[in-house]
Order: sequence, then C-alpha cells, then structure tokens
Amino acid sequence: MEIAITYIIIGIYSLSLILIFFYSLAQLNLLINYLGYKKQNKDAPKFNLLDAREVPFVTIQLPIFNEEYVVKRLLENIAKMEYPSNKLEIQVLDDSTDSSVLDTAEQIKKLQETGLDIQHIRRTNRQGFKAGALKEGLKTAKGDFIAIFDADFLPGTDWLKKTVLYFKDEKIGVVQTRWGHINRDYSILTRIQAFALDAHFTLEQVGRNAKGHFINFNGTAGIWRKTCIIDAGNWEGDTLTEDLDLSYRAQLKNWKFKYLEDVETPAELPVVISAARSQQFRWNKGGAENFKKSVWSVVSAKNISFKTKFHGVMHLLNSSMFLCVFLVAVLSIPMLYIKNRNETLGWVFEVTSFFILSTVILFVCYWFTYKSIQGSGFSKFVSYIKLFFTFFSVALGFSLHNSVAVLEGHFGKKSEFVRTPKFNINSISDSWKGKRYLAKKLSPHVILEFGLTIYFLFGMYSAIPLNDFGLFPFHFMLFLGFGYVFFKSLSSKI
Repeated sequence: MEIAITYIIIGIYSLSLILIFFYSLAQLNLLINYLGYKKQNKDAPKFNLLDAREVPFVTIQLPIFNEEYVVKRLLENIAKMEYPSNKLEIQVLDDSTDSSVLDTAEQIKKLQETGLDIQHIRRTNRQGFKAGALKEGLKTAKGDFIAIFDADFLPGTDWLKKTVLYFKDEKIGVVQTRWGHINRDYSILTRIQAFALDAHFTLEQVGRNAKGHFINFNGTAGIWRKTCIIDAGNWEGDTLTEDLDLSYRAQLKNWKFKYLEDVETPAELPVVISAARSQQFRWNKGGAENFKKSVWSVVSAKNISFKTKFHGVMHLLNSSMFLCVFLVAVLSIPMLYIKNRNETLGWVFEVTSFFILSTVILFVCYWFTYKSIQGSGFSKFVSYIKLFFTFFSVALGFSLHNSVAVLEGHFGKKSEFVRTPKFNINSISDSWKGKRYLAKKLSPHVILEFGLTIYFLFGMYSAIPLNDFGLFPFHFMLFLGFGYVFFKSLSSKI
C-alpha cells in the first residue's frame, strides 16, 4: 500500500510539473511573438473621423451594481468624451439594489439637461448578472458599435477617436485596449495585481494577437461591433466570465479582434484582500467554466490552425495552472521524504528541474513586459527582481483559494456573479476602511491558509534533519505567500 501511495504522489507531482512546464513554453512562444511584433496599426484601414459621413454611431454601455463610491466619477468622466453628440448614446445599465440608485438617477438627469443622450436603464431582476444587463441594453442600443466600461474605469476624452476608427475593416469584431492602474503603488497587494495584469495586457494579448491567435475581450475598456455580438449568439450568463465566453464564440465564427497596446485605459485596482479574493475567484472559476464550455469547439474547429488551437487551449487552461501549482506545493514535502527514504527513486526528482526551468522562463518573460511599461536599466531590474519574487510568493499564497474556484468551475458548481467593490482610491492617503460593500465574513479558506503556512514552515524545518535544502527556497516562498494571504485577510477584519 505504501509503495502504491508513493507512486501516486510521484505521478500527480510529475504530471503537474509537466503541465506547468508546457504553460511556460506557451508563454515563451508568446514572448517571441511579442518581441517580433511589427506595428500593424499604422497601415490598418481606418475611418476618417474628419468626414462626418464616416463617423459611426456609438453606444457606450456602463454596467453598474451598487457603486456608491465611483459612479459619480464614472459619469463625470464619460460625459467629457470627445465625440459628435449626434453619434453618441450612453446607457447606464443599473442593477443596483441600494440607495446609490437615487444618486445615479439624479446625476443622469443633470447630464440629460446638458443635452447628453444618456439613459438610465433598470431591470426588475439580476438574471444573467452583468451579461444579462448588457444583453438588455443591446435591445434598445442605437449604436452600430458598443463600447463597454466598468464603473472604476476612466477612459481619456479622446478614447473613442483612438479606437472606433479601426472598425473600417468589416472583419473586425472587437477593439480592446490595455488597462492602466490609477492606484498601482497603493500597497503590495495593488503592485502585484498590476504586475500580473501588465503581463496579460502586454505579453499575452499582443503575443496572441500578433499571430492571429484567439484573444479575449476583457469585459471592459473595449468596443464590440453590434452585429458581431448578435452573430456570435449574444451575451450569455452561464459562466462567470461572459467576456471570455463571447470572445471565443465570436472568433470561432471568424471575427477578428484588434488589440491596442498603446491605448491605455486607467482603472482602480482592488485595495482590500477580500475584494481581490472575490475578483480572483470569479476570474479563475469563469476560466474553468469556459474551458469546459468551449474547449471542444476550439479543438474540433476546422477554420483555425493547430498552433491557434494550442494557444486557445492553453488560454482556456490558464486558471487551471493554479491547481497544478497547488498540487506541486502540497506534494513537495512528501516528495522530500520519499526522496530521502528511497535512494532508488532519486532519478524521479530530476523532474523538479521542470519547475526551476518554468520559473526561469516566466522570470524572463515578465521582465520584458515589466520594462515595456516601467522602463529598463539596472535600478529597474533590481526593482523587478524584488517585485517578481513578491508576486510569485503571493500567487502561491492564493493557490488554494484559486484552486477551489477552478474545481468548482470544472465540476459545474454554479454561483452568483460577485462584483468587486471599489472605493475611489486614487492615492496612498485614501482609505477604504469603514466603507460599505466590504465582505462581512472571513473567507472559509483562511483557516486552511493558516494551516498551510504552518505546513510549509514544517517543510522548511524538514530540510535540516534531512540535510536536503533543494526545496527550501520554494517552501520559504510558500510560507511567506500563505502567511501574507492569511494575515492580510485577518487584519482586514480587525
């Protein structure tokens, strides 16, 4: 029995490491695409917005739900959009259930009095959550193109002029822009979130788009062609990431997506760990749900290349990598003891080199994405090293939480769309404490995260009697990561 358990542990550990390695190879390929990308936007067909006949009608949709702290900022910002008033409509898709509805209505009325075409659209229920709200608004939308902004986004006044012109190419179904971060330096939590998002919005989005692989509309800060939405089957609320779902359905129907790295759309990052938890849970569970929903359509599609299928499958599996990382982490301590009690199995541990190599690959990939936004130079590289290992440790600390989300997604457990609360945090002096929308209870995973903190402290200790320090750095980062997540979750309630 003991031998059987030993080989099961080795099998799961090795398979997880190999899957992580394949993911890192996919990232490396995207880096090559990213570095070799030639700016194609210069020669792309564009509307001549100086010719009134070519200016398309645009509807801006603003899906909101209980956004007391940011809705005024949002509406004031959108009202400044520079675009012909006779070609612009704004829909405030308000599913709110609190008193913010009254304030929103009052502000919309004031904007209407200025001549702005802005409508306050309310539903009697939240069926389909955000997807349902977008679908409801689409029924009456007058625009041929639909721009979407979440409540915490602050597009520049010339945002539409920089984006809508690319729809001159009738094959373009979506134009997506890069997210910026107005509170990047607020805390360690916001810095690592910005770090991860920057990698997605440079390496991944550009790397895929450069070679015609599938990318995703990111739920906000982008524009859809209305006919593309309809042709792809419209918004569906059966997953928690309706944006990824519709993106894949549209691209499977041969619609092209254009990604604009040079157009930044600033937004507010979650500043409290409970908000980051809910966002991470939704994104990772939604990713797994979309893998289950779309992977066969991607694999069996006859209109896309093998390489696009590979990257599509890896994209849909992105969130599932957390499960692989968590399994490797938990099993690394039993593997340490197996190694030291079974000399004949020493060769098995060469597979650990896959994890080291994967880490090196990601370190190189993320450096190029970091310097594209933050700049290069020795001091920047030193800052990058600190940030990378901080990010890596905290990502490990989130692996239990995100693995639960992934498993729920793969096994089809349904849950409601939990919005990420935002508090109008623009600088270090701003505070979220005492505000509404904070989670009332601790995550049920917090106790397990404390247990894992102690578990990996034991892993660090184990290196001493076994005289084997090969996994000590890994266990140290796990100890720091789970400890950070546990104590930040606890302190946010004190």
